Amino acid sequence: MQFQKVLIANRGEIARRIARTLKERGIGVVAVYSEADRDLPFVREADEAVCIGPPPVAQSYLNGKAIIRAAKETGAEAVHPGYGLLSENAGFAREVMDAGLCFIGPDPEVIARMGDKVTARKVMEEAGVPVVPGTPGGVHTWEEAAREADRIGYPVMLKASAGGGGIGMHVIRSREELEKLFPSAQGRAKAYFGDGTLFLEKFVESPRHVEVQILADAQGNTVHLFERECSIQRRNQKVVEECLSPSIEPATRQKLTDAAIRAAKAVGYTGAGTVEFLVDAKERIYFLEMNTRLQVEHPVTEAVTGLDLVGLQLDVAEGKPLPFSQADVTPKGHAIEYRIYAEDPERFLPSPGKVTRFQMLQGEGIRVDAGVESGNTVSPYYDPMVAKCIVSGCNRGEVLERSRQVLAAFQVEGIKTNLPLLQKIVHDVRFVQGKYDTGFLNNKPIQQR
Repeated sequence: MQFQKVLIANRGEIARRIARTLKERGIGVVAVYSEADRDLPFVREADEAVCIGPPPVAQSYLNGKAIIRAAKETGAEAVHPGYGLLSENAGFAREVMDAGLCFIGPDPEVIARMGDKVTARKVMEEAGVPVVPGTPGGVHTWEEAAREADRIGYPVMLKASAGGGGIGMHVIRSREELEKLFPSAQGRAKAYFGDGTLFLEKFVESPRHVEVQILADAQGNTVHLFERECSIQRRNQKVVEECLSPSIEPATRQKLTDAAIRAAKAVGYTGAGTVEFLVDAKERIYFLEMNTRLQVEHPVTEAVTGLDLVGLQLDVAEGKPLPFSQADVTPKGHAIEYRIYAEDPERFLPSPGKVTRFQMLQGEGIRVDAGVESGNTVSPYYDPMVAKCIVSGCNRGEVLERSRQVLAAFQVEGIKTNLPLLQKIVHDVRFVQGKYDTGFLNNKPIQQR
């Protein structure tokens, strides 16, 4: 099957990025948008655009029926969900397929299995993938959670079984703290994911967050595209990612990639996906979760491998085998991605408003995937990320030097952004040395060189 027209069930920079590959292949682009986004570039640049509702996300970008209706009315054969929103919603994927459309992603059953954190842990254990000690199933009362926490040993991590993105996640260091935080965590899980089931894992002190990009086709071929270091986070949200990791040992890289391949094969995965791990101070690895979609940080992998991940997603969805084997994939150089958020850089609060100026350096080793341009308005209704700045080069030293120049010259006016924070990070001694963990932004002040 060769796609002639694809609907992008997303917005902003990822909608533009997907559209770029579609246009390069001569495939028609259908955008869907809310009333708040009608003037954004992804709408203007599409071949066709359909308004699917008012600004609130539940009435627009989470309105699966409106999205499918738009696809049918425009004659699109397939739906690309991007990331976030409905990308890991198994019910939406099933509805797309039931409507006679192709869902550009894994099978809905795989999405469902890996989307439930408790089920995912069981599957990984059976596949021989190392997991963090935790509860064998979900917990529904704080008393039940307390018994499990006593068995596992404090500190523990309290998480929503059906969710992700750090929502409702807490580090618990005592029984009293568990009793206090359990109700609110359960309430948030219910509100955000429609399921109040929680589970507990042993909290790994000072870990690194490392993920492996995998690709698999319907013919049974599965490969990895190496790892990404994602440890620079605030409030469990990634801020900076790089490929390859600057800190793990070659033997650990092998363990990570082998485990990721086992994980993908264990669930019959197809398409692009990511297996996320924690790596502790002794280089022990633990399965964290599997993201059954394209990742925000996929451009750093593209920069280092020279591959188009969206293009490969299309190939797999069209039934084609992967055009290369594992031996054909060799990483070259280094790349770092910086997420630019419309937010107060000190208080981390969203900063919506009109962008009066949006300007960046252009040149070799610089890629900016942006959702806005000068004159656009950043809405308060959606994720505050407005752009991703991806810097690549022959080696990490070259990338760091180029990053300092690019971030210093980046101009976003009219709203507050986290650019000052990113500019500090690239001068931090620990970051320069590649010796950092997930506590980088939480525990210590930035250490200037």
